[in-house]
Amino acid sequence: MAWYDTYIVEPGRGPTLWLLIGFLVTFAITRGVTRRIRAREQAVARGEVEASSEGGLLSNIHLGGVHVHHQVWGILLVLLTGVLEFRFSPASPWAEVLAAFFGAGAALALDEFALWLHLEDVYWSAEGRKSIDAILIASVLALGLLLGSSPVGVDPSEQSSAWAFALALALHFAVVVLAFLKGKRVLGLIGIVIPIVSLVCAIRLAKPTSYWARRFYKDKKMARARRRYSEVYQRRWDRIRDRIGGAHGSRLSAAMERRVSDSIVRATEDDAPGDAVVPDRGPASR
Repeated sequence: MAWYDTYIVEPGRGPTLWLLIGFLVTFAITRGVTRRIRAREQAVARGEVEASSEGGLLSNIHLGGVHVHHQVWGILLVLLTGVLEFRFSPASPWAEVLAAFFGAGAALALDEFALWLHLEDVYWSAEGRKSIDAILIASVLALGLLLGSSPVGVDPSEQSSAWAFALALALHFAVVVLAFLKGKRVLGLIGIVIPIVSLVCAIRLAKPTSYWARRFYKDKKMARARRRYSEVYQRRWDRIRDRIGGAHGSRLSAAMERRVSDSIVRATEDDAPGDAVVPDRGPASR
């Protein structure tokens, strides 16, 4: 296709495009699968369906009684594609193939980003929305690089001198830091490759819990910030993230989790009474 050669291949954007495609497709499939698994576990907990030791095609993976989260496969895939790229540095089309697999691995890993932070299974809890934030940030950063944005928001080839480039770079990062100080971490990261985003964040009102608001806002302005970033604002953003990744903050109760776990154990023992490997009895993660 002529347009693909002109706009993708010749500028060297092919690997970035396939990385983004692999990332988005894998994330969409992964969330679809985990939502189906979650719906089944909730049905088992309510007694609407019987638990099965096999769980069907869509089920959590257990090895030796340990639930293997899909971030493990993502990390392994990212490591493998990185090693292959560094060792062989293949030309097209293998560079694009490795990029697509790298994007798929990154999606699997970042889809459980909240588990990195909390070191516990918070996939469907309110804290699990941090994984959606990580996915959105990575998607926008990859899209910005695909469209030709400089990773730092400025292009040294367009600067008349090294001093002009250094000044533009310093101003850009000052705006990004200001966005962070105002409590806009997600948009601040996006602003690294899309400068207008961090500039808008730096100009607008800070979040009331941010360092900037606590340090510089008086009572009147702090009240404005609280009204601007009220619980209504937070619930609106939570609804957006839940539409993307599924309903968070809906973990099964402890009693329901035990019921799911006990049902799976009973089904496993019925299928192989002598040599069954009993799944872990930790909280259901999907």
